[in-house]
Amino acid sequence: MNFFDDVGIMAIGTRLRMLSEKVTEDAAKIYQMYDVDLKPKWFPVFYILSNTETRSITALADNIGHSHPSVSKIVREMIKAGIATEKKDKTDKRKNNIQLSDHGRKIAIRIEEQYTDVEKAIEEILNQSKNNLWNAIEEFEFLLNQQSILQRVKENKKQREAKKVTIAPYETKHHDFFKRLNEEWITTYFKMEEADRKALDHPKEYILDKGGHILVALYNNEPVGVCALIKMNDANYDFELAKMAVSPIAKGKGIGWLLGEAVIQKSKSLGAKKLYLESNTVLKPAINLYQKLGFKKVMGHSTPYERCNIQMELILH
Repeated sequence: MNFFDDVGIMAIGTRLRMLSEKVTEDAAKIYQMYDVDLKPKWFPVFYILSNTETRSITALADNIGHSHPSVSKIVREMIKAGIATEKKDKTDKRKNNIQLSDHGRKIAIRIEEQYTDVEKAIEEILNQSKNNLWNAIEEFEFLLNQQSILQRVKENKKQREAKKVTIAPYETKHHDFFKRLNEEWITTYFKMEEADRKALDHPKEYILDKGGHILVALYNNEPVGVCALIKMNDANYDFELAKMAVSPIAKGKGIGWLLGEAVIQKSKSLGAKKLYLESNTVLKPAINLYQKLGFKKVMGHSTPYERCNIQMELILH
C-alpha cells in the first residue's frame, strides 16, 4: 500500500516534510562535494550576508521570512563555526550587526560554482516536470497568505457542524434552559437586574404574550443556544434582539451566527423594518457578531439596564 495514495491530499504536510528532508539530505552532500563548510539550514542567512555588508538579526529575519529566535540561533551557530561575526551598531549599542567573517567571504567566492551547477540541476527537474513545482509553491504560498489552512479548516468545521443545528420555536420545556443559560453569562460579567428577572422568570408573559418570540438552537436535538425577539413600544423600532446566549459546550460551532440570522429572518417575516439591541463592549465576541450581522451603533435611547454601554440597530430591507 502506498501511504499517500491511501490517505490522499490531507497528508500534504507529511509529504512536504519528507520531500524537504530528502532535498536537505542531498544539499548536505552537495556542500561536502564542493568542500563548502555550510549546513543547509544556514543557507538563507549566508546568502543574504554574502550579498550585503551587514544585517541585524531582525533585518535578516524579515529578509528570509523566518522568526527572530530561529535566525538568532542560526547566527550563533555560524559565529561559532567562524563563518560570521557580530559587532555593536555604531548608532544603536543595543543592536548587533552580523556580517560574514574572512572565512565566510572565502566560502562565498568558492560556492559560486556550486550555485551554477545546482541551479542547472533544478532547472532540469522543473523542465522535466509536467507541473512546475516552483510556480506551484509560489501560488500555494499566496493562497495560504490570504487564508491559512487552519482558518480554512475552522470554516469547514463550522459549516459541517452547522448542518447538525436546527432553529426551533421556544416551548415551555425550554424554560429552565433559557433561564439558566442567560443567568450564567449575565452573572459571569455583570449582575442580574430587574428587567432580566422579568424576562427570564416569566418569558411567556413578558415576551411571548406581548407579540415577541424566542428561538432555540438545537445541536443533535439538544438545546445549545437561545435568542429572544422582544416586541417594542417604540416608534423607531419593531423588535429588540435580546437574551442571546450560547452554551459553552457549543462554542465555535457558529451557533450565535445561526441564531442571529434566524432572528433577523423571523423579524422580516413579521414585517419588521428595524431591529434594536443593547449590549456591553466587554462582550467583544458578541459585539463582533452583531457587526457581522449588520448592526450599527446608535445613541440616545433610554435603557433599563445599568450594564448597557452600547446600543445598536439593524435596518431591514
